[in-house]
Amino acid sequence: MNGLFPRERAQVAPGAVHVPGWLSVDEQRELVVACREWARGPVPIRHTRLPNGGVMSVRTVCVGWHWQPYRYTRTADDVNGAPVAEFPEWLAELGRRAVADAYGGAGPWRAAEYAPDTALVNFYDGDAKMGMHQDKDERSEAPVVSLSIGDSCVFRFGNTEGRGRPYTDVELASGDLFVFGGPSRFAYHGVPKVLPGTGDPATGMPGGRLNITLRETGLG
Repeated sequence: MNGLFPRERAQVAPGAVHVPGWLSVDEQRELVVACREWARGPVPIRHTRLPNGGVMSVRTVCVGWHWQPYRYTRTADDVNGAPVAEFPEWLAELGRRAVADAYGGAGPWRAAEYAPDTALVNFYDGDAKMGMHQDKDERSEAPVVSLSIGDSCVFRFGNTEGRGRPYTDVELASGDLFVFGGPSRFAYHGVPKVLPGTGDPATGMPGGRLNITLRETGLG
């Protein structure tokens, strides 16, 4: 897997930036603690059921707004009807720092303007995958900030026209940052494979992959 993509900062597509090792081990451990707290409720982590009856292999918990296919609500009407956990300001600050570091003032979005108000936290066990999809349920075109903790994965980043080629496979390891906005904001992307046993237990993740994506919903 080392040859899949260099472990150097890279622009994968216009507006899509990969920054390896962005989070320190201490920062990863703090995020794991927060995610475990959110996973316990008020809306517990669960496998999302799709309108066609399918069930996603990842388990998801939401912060700020509850995502259910394919809309955002303040209450988890498809789980237990409870209001979701509040989105903390420290997480928004982390998102602004991520945008600043990814774009350096020269990208499609100014970090000071970035105001994420929801986080989708996905847990992948060794067999979980995510099909190619667009993040398009938001009413904002602000970038998506993606943070990875635990086992590495193959992250497939495609184009805005469809699920097929061209796409680029990127290895996302624990601590990596991936930001996509501007021309790549609505690019199809997915996770065809997790690489079990590649994480660092010092992060608090003995196994599996945790992915935290920050977004602006554009909702009031």
